[in-house]
Amino acid sequence: MSFEQCHSITSLMSGFNKTWFFAGGWAIDLFIGRETRQHQDIEIALFRKDQLYLKEYLKEWDFKKVIRGKFYTWENEFLELPIHEIHALNNSNGDKLEVLLNETKDYDWKFRRDLTISHPLKSVWSYSDTGIPYLNPEIVLLYKVKNTREKDHQDFMAILDNLNNQRKKWLQYAIQLHEPEHKWLQFLT
Repeated sequence: MSFEQCHSITSLMSGFNKTWFFAGGWAIDLFIGRETRQHQDIEIALFRKDQLYLKEYLKEWDFKKVIRGKFYTWENEFLELPIHEIHALNNSNGDKLEVLLNETKDYDWKFRRDLTISHPLKSVWSYSDTGIPYLNPEIVLLYKVKNTREKDHQDFMAILDNLNNQRKKWLQYAIQLHEPEHKWLQFLT
């Protein structure tokens, strides 16, 4: 399929000289190479250390930080954990963007809900055939194990056969640490 929204955001972000990538269901579909379901929103992720660069890059946009499910104006303060979600609005055309901050330490990506779970930084994201960056599916799925919704389970089942052994093993290990009773573990053995 066309991934029209993803191409639009990729174009918007083309001058941003820091690492960023699609997250959530779009990342799953970009990995598979086709749209498998309807998407209500569009989420990108970037490393926490680059948040103020994004705010400067999209300086015409309005930003809100999310704290315990409530929206607050994001001034220019550096956001620390547990704050990890930002919503941006382009008032000139109504475009919206959800931004998820990801943790890093040295050469590793760190799972914000359990900092003992990590992944080598250089293998956290990939690119689609058309050059669209996305968070690798095993990491996207790990975020979906907490409060798994029907669409999350759809994403898991859609991608399961596309995951190689290395990705499955890492996901299995991470879920066992984070949610040891999760139903997806039965599919990863």
